[in-house]
Amino acid sequence: MTDRLSATDASFLYAEDAGTPMHVGGVAILQPDPDGPDFRYSTIVDLIESRLSLVPRYRQKVRFVPGRLARPVWVDDEDFDITYHVRRSALPKPGTEIELDELVGRLITRPLDRTRPLWEVYVIEGLTGGRVALVNKTHHAIMDRIGAVDVAAAILDITKRSRDLPEQPWIPNPAPGDIDLVVDAIADLTARPSEVLDVAKTFAQDAGAVAGKLLGVAGRVAEMAWHTVSPAPRSPLNDAKSGLRRFASVRTDLADFKQVRRAHGGSINDVIITVITGALRSWLLSRGEAVTAHTSLRAMVPMSVAPGPGEEAGSVASYLVDLPIAEPSPAMRLHQVSFAMGPHVDSGQQVAADSLVELGRFAPPTLHALGARVAGQLSRRTYNLLITNVPGPQVPLYAAGYPVVALYPVAPLTVGHALAVSCTSYNGGVFFGITADREAVPDVEEFAAQIAEAVDEIRSTVPASGSPTTPTRSRRSRSTS
Repeated sequence: MTDRLSATDASFLYAEDAGTPMHVGGVAILQPDPDGPDFRYSTIVDLIESRLSLVPRYRQKVRFVPGRLARPVWVDDEDFDITYHVRRSALPKPGTEIELDELVGRLITRPLDRTRPLWEVYVIEGLTGGRVALVNKTHHAIMDRIGAVDVAAAILDITKRSRDLPEQPWIPNPAPGDIDLVVDAIADLTARPSEVLDVAKTFAQDAGAVAGKLLGVAGRVAEMAWHTVSPAPRSPLNDAKSGLRRFASVRTDLADFKQVRRAHGGSINDVIITVITGALRSWLLSRGEAVTAHTSLRAMVPMSVAPGPGEEAGSVASYLVDLPIAEPSPAMRLHQVSFAMGPHVDSGQQVAADSLVELGRFAPPTLHALGARVAGQLSRRTYNLLITNVPGPQVPLYAAGYPVVALYPVAPLTVGHALAVSCTSYNGGVFFGITADREAVPDVEEFAAQIAEAVDEIRSTVPASGSPTTPTRSRRSRSTS
């Protein structure tokens, strides 16, 4: 029996090209003890290799059926090489955050090698303070369901001592030959005539044609949005053409978002969306774009929802939200965002942050990936940018005994889109990862600084009560020559 890709997974493979890589990722910053033993790259390699039994798909690769008579299949990689997938790199010391962001942008630009398992991890040394960054890339086809575990999550522990896993020797199954693949394809087509239609759609590289097959609730909502939502406002965010990427990161304090929520109501997610809205307003004004009373941008905001009958836990639904860019008051912007998100909250389907964390040892990588999958199924004319926000654990995590001090998600850009903003809360911090088209948004570092300023702006609307809060970390603007 072949392990065939779903129609949605196959559509991502067929729609992918050099300018639109279909992978998601993240950046984890580790802080080795300066008084402890020197950091060793081999320690991370050994850790990842020991956890591959938790993610068996990470030792499999995609085989295409001759003539594309059926969707591709997963087969074991008989020549699997862990050192190909876990790569060592370094920044010239002392490596700054901006230099790391620049390197991440270059790494996420490159598509994954389809002749090997579809993932990579880069171990980047040389950061200031002896820190080390782990940058991971995983293809959409692997993160195909809520139960899927990302390799970045599999290596994390809640104690400094790594958990022990039983040793499980891996013996790859022999890969099927071309004749076997054709015979299996014909058998599938005979048993399921509807497969013919799916094959025709994926062969035509029509990613949108399989939107109705998306995960549970997300599929129904995406299909509804496809047919009924008016086109998104015209924006420079829908004019990406270069295929190259920039990345920027911003770290803020979760306490600030909680303080704003207590003062104005709404949810933490509403405050995060409001902050991004404020940053977008400042960004447009700084570029000389007209911001009038009718100016708005539409965001696609995937949200985790309670499962319906027969659906898996942790379904993801897409919500299209018109961001109040024209509103100058940050407090009023928050109320408008809360009103726009109200139907989702009132539906009773929203999943609490604690429940999301309980979905797995560390759910955010999976949920960010599923949110990006939803975005990839919608027309570029339906929304202007993707915003994903997933709450993470509020306790310290470790990798190979090294404390994790920051976790930045990395969202992909779908065809034509120039900006995507992802956010994860972790251990008292809120970490923003911003992916941008290199030519359409060359000033992504300035946009990152505007997110930090937007946090300060909305926090200033909270009445003074006791001692002032710690200022949000400011970011140095990128120098120009």
